[in-house]
Amino acid sequence: MKELTIILFERQGLLLVIAFVMTRTPGFRTLLYREYSVRMSIVHSFIFGLFGIASTITGITIDGDTIIRSFVWQAEDDQLIVSSSLIAIVIAGLLGGPSVGFGAGIIAGAHVMLLGGIGWLANGIVNPLTGLLAGLTAQFFSNERVISPMKALFIGVFPPVLHMQLLLIIHSQSGETVTIVDRIGLPLVLSNSIAIAVFTAMIGIVLREQENEAALAAKQALAIAEEALPFLRNDYPQQMAIGIAQLLYERLKLAAVSVTIGTEVLAHVGIADDHHRSGDQISTAISREAMETKEMKIAYTPSEIQCRIQDCPLEAAIIIPIVAADEPTWLIQFYFRKSQHIRPVEIMLAKGLGQLISKQMDTIAAEKLKSHIRDAELRNLQAQINPHFLFNTLHLISSLIREDPERAKYITVQLANYMRFNLRLVSKSLVKLEKECEHVKAYIDIVQARFACQMEIVFLRPTILPEVFIPPSTIQPLVENAVRHGLKNVTHNGRINVCIQVESATILIYVQDNGMGFSEEMLKAIQHQTSAKQNETYEKTGLRNVNQRLVHLLGESAKLHFRNLTNGGSEVLFRIPKITTGELINNATV
Repeated sequence: MKELTIILFERQGLLLVIAFVMTRTPGFRTLLYREYSVRMSIVHSFIFGLFGIASTITGITIDGDTIIRSFVWQAEDDQLIVSSSLIAIVIAGLLGGPSVGFGAGIIAGAHVMLLGGIGWLANGIVNPLTGLLAGLTAQFFSNERVISPMKALFIGVFPPVLHMQLLLIIHSQSGETVTIVDRIGLPLVLSNSIAIAVFTAMIGIVLREQENEAALAAKQALAIAEEALPFLRNDYPQQMAIGIAQLLYERLKLAAVSVTIGTEVLAHVGIADDHHRSGDQISTAISREAMETKEMKIAYTPSEIQCRIQDCPLEAAIIIPIVAADEPTWLIQFYFRKSQHIRPVEIMLAKGLGQLISKQMDTIAAEKLKSHIRDAELRNLQAQINPHFLFNTLHLISSLIREDPERAKYITVQLANYMRFNLRLVSKSLVKLEKECEHVKAYIDIVQARFACQMEIVFLRPTILPEVFIPPSTIQPLVENAVRHGLKNVTHNGRINVCIQVESATILIYVQDNGMGFSEEMLKAIQHQTSAKQNETYEKTGLRNVNQRLVHLLGESAKLHFRNLTNGGSEVLFRIPKITTGELINNATV
């Protein structure tokens, strides 16, 4: 018994090595993740059936008290075949379910029956029966991706016991059956159950490896997608394509990367750039198919790549369509020197990158659309001219024509400057601070002429201002708010200070008045916007629009700050950065 147990463990060690190699095949993944189909069930039944046949051939035969160690090709009528085929059948059932287990059992069982010997019928029946029962057991543990080794050890005890029972029932007329069963029973139970437990442990290791690879691929895809964002936001397709291709080539260590937009290759980075060049048109059927189907395609042969150069070193590729707004807009192609370099982790990474970049493109498109809508709304608000202000100013000019023609002429010029500035707002998001100051000066001169006896407006600014940018018509509404609301009840000695101060990193701008100040409700509405009525008051002052434009175009640090002064009156201040980005400068007017 001891010798038989050792021999069985030796033979099963060889089978486990073969099984380990099987776990490394790409098709084995469909079993691990239970991606069943009729075709794959047939394929796996055939594979595990062959594995069962190999287990039988590498088994042993028992002739009386003699153990024949040679490969089993045929058995005499007085010989019994002792094999490990049940291990393969149990694994087939546990992984593939009843259909795969039963199919593999029929193949392995038919082979054992053809070999003959004592117990040929029992050997033939036990294989499909074991596969069916193992498959049903797997369904019972369907919530587990792979049965644990301890459970597999327990399950592995029953197939050899069932085998022994069938031998005793079907071949009871043979007097040697009881002796043989007594001799081989315990070694078969031990070897089979331990081998099945070891195999399930191997599968668990493979699963963890795949999960680690998938996690690594996902992490890498997320990191690359994050780094790709600045390039994806680029409005110039050529620069975007070159940036994306260079990033992917450096991060993924590929043979080459190309980016195609529409039907034209805009960038190719890596080997074979002497004939894979930007400006080439898509000519391969697999690339056009990827665009049409919106699905990732893999070219495993040079004939699928269809390169015009016969000795091109690029022999395989992954073609990833980038879909924005449900339409394929461009392709990313990963090139490899050999098809063997395309591992499952590369495929997972490519698929994940394609999905992430597609979602980013959708998000960027939505952000741009939202930005354009918001910009249009803000510019529309900026371009609005208060008709009462215009009529009152025209009335002032008409009254000054007789009394002070020079003054009337000056106010007319300032009104023209003021209106011209407002009409140009619809095409500009930012203006130079110097231009904004000219606009404020025009408004102050007009208001000062109208309310000369009621208030004084002092505009303090440096002689030379840094070349910084500000949303147009930002300071003027603050001055207007002080005139219309701050000094609303002031009939004389009203004062408004408009001050611009240059600090180390920012420009401080504030407007102060000595009027009635902000009410508590107003300050609360500005800070918390707690009620519709308070919010309506906030909007009526025009400050909400100014604050929105500052935050939207210059950031949260540029938002308005409000407070009441201790000596009476109020103050509104904000800061703008001295150093602006290239994007802000490009949007500004000169």
